[in-house]
Amino acid sequence: MLTKVLTLIIGIVFLAGGTMVAQNKFIGAEKCKMCHNKPEKGDQFKKWSSDKHSKANAATGVAGKAECEKCHAPVAEFKAEGVTCEACHGAGSNYKSPTIMKDQKQAIAKGLIVPTEATCKNCHDASKAPKDHKAITFDYAAASAKVSHKAAK
Repeated sequence: MLTKVLTLIIGIVFLAGGTMVAQNKFIGAEKCKMCHNKPEKGDQFKKWSSDKHSKANAATGVAGKAECEKCHAPVAEFKAEGVTCEACHGAGSNYKSPTIMKDQKQAIAKGLIVPTEATCKNCHDASKAPKDHKAITFDYAAASAKVSHKAAK
């Protein structure tokens, strides 16, 4: 009887372990920078660093207000980074490896988000902004062209 119970427990643990996926954790822009800082690869870190997204947390009246920080500093562990890489691309611990990142399908399977208009409109949508927020106008085509930072082939 004990053998059957132990076999059952081991089987359940084995099956559950096979379907469990390590939870993706935020790693921060400095880790992204390790690969995304070279001109020949697109220099995404430099583009982000000079963009309003990296400074969104510094907007007047944002600090300490959850309704503001959800868009201006959405990754709690990295509030100082403003709208950090992973705010749009998803927590990177499971897809950060260069061997995974060179295959977009594999990176997506590991948690990479390829932002769409809907991703941007999670924040760039006047109907979601607090009442005292300045007017939000958003043209996805123009905005995505402005912040484009595709990797060079």
